[in-house]
Amino acid sequence: MTEPATNSSSEPPSHIARYAWIALVVALVLAAWGVIGRVHARSELAKETGTEAIPQVTTLRPDRSPASEELVLPGSVQAFIEAPIYARTSGYLKIWYTDIGSPVKKGQLLAEIDSPEVDQQYSQAQADLGTAQANSQLAISTNERWKGLLATKSVSQQDADTKASDAAAKRAAEASAGANVARLRDLESFKRVVAPFDGVVTQRNTDIGALIAAGQNAGNALFRVADTSKLRIYVLVPEPYAAATVPGMQSDLYFSEHPGKTFPATVVRTANALDPAVRTLQVELQVDNASGVLFPGSYAEVHFKVPGSNQSLRLPANTLMFRAAGLQVATVDSADHVHLKSIVPGRDFGKSIEVLSGLAADDNVVVNPPDSLVEGAPVRIAPPPKPASQTQGERKAS
Repeated sequence: MTEPATNSSSEPPSHIARYAWIALVVALVLAAWGVIGRVHARSELAKETGTEAIPQVTTLRPDRSPASEELVLPGSVQAFIEAPIYARTSGYLKIWYTDIGSPVKKGQLLAEIDSPEVDQQYSQAQADLGTAQANSQLAISTNERWKGLLATKSVSQQDADTKASDAAAKRAAEASAGANVARLRDLESFKRVVAPFDGVVTQRNTDIGALIAAGQNAGNALFRVADTSKLRIYVLVPEPYAAATVPGMQSDLYFSEHPGKTFPATVVRTANALDPAVRTLQVELQVDNASGVLFPGSYAEVHFKVPGSNQSLRLPANTLMFRAAGLQVATVDSADHVHLKSIVPGRDFGKSIEVLSGLAADDNVVVNPPDSLVEGAPVRIAPPPKPASQTQGERKAS
């Protein structure tokens, strides 16, 4: 007999149900995992968004002012003595003896002026003086004779007084003629243009045959002489440093034409008053220039060593806030909240400013504070930047 065939591929119903439950459980686990992941991601996104909404700031601590500091100001260099040389008599330039760059001594002849009109006036004045002297002598002798006649009652008192007055008038005319001769003699001497002091000729503005007009008019200077053995340097010191700049103060001069070299100079006097237009104090320094290496009219950098104040603090200019309440800075406390502090400024150094009061040395001051920053606002403090050496090492490792 043959046995009936059986279905070996069919599974019992209990096995099928078990597989179905396993698939259902896996599906439910996957669905729950996906829901949990989305909820977690949404929570992290909300947390990150809230964190990013808090502004991130960079802070720094204020610096103490140094015990002494260097103040650099521009200086105007001038000759110790400098004067334009004008003509005191009119005529034509006969000859000149010195040109630009020529050293001269006091009283040295610079040029001669030919003035025939003055010569003729001088000759005429001498002749007039001779006439006045003769008239005066005649009037005096006549007066003496009339005095004798008056003693013998030979003439009247009126006639004697007339002769005395005439003698006095003739003496006055003689004195006037003598003064005119002296004046023209001086004009004659002014034909010789001489140096008023030891120095060097820096300008010659005339030439032979040029018409010379006496007097001090613009463009009429014949020469310009300067004493450059010593130089004056004028500096305008700002008001905050005016009190510290006193005579005897030492400084160093720097010139672009002498790189790497300094020239010591001394403050000799100050104006003792501020210019009300610019609030600066004019200061005069002097520097020895016996070697002649420095030139008047050049530009100098004047470096002063002024005393500082350890009681004051300094902040960079990019930490300041200009509000309606005045000049303020933003500080961050230990709980990362902002506090606005009003400060009293001192000297302005350009890139930094001195703070006299309103700030403590251990305050964390916000750099480049945004305009929207308000009192009590939460902030995030940015981590300090990595050193350049460490950053380069990381780049090489990567």
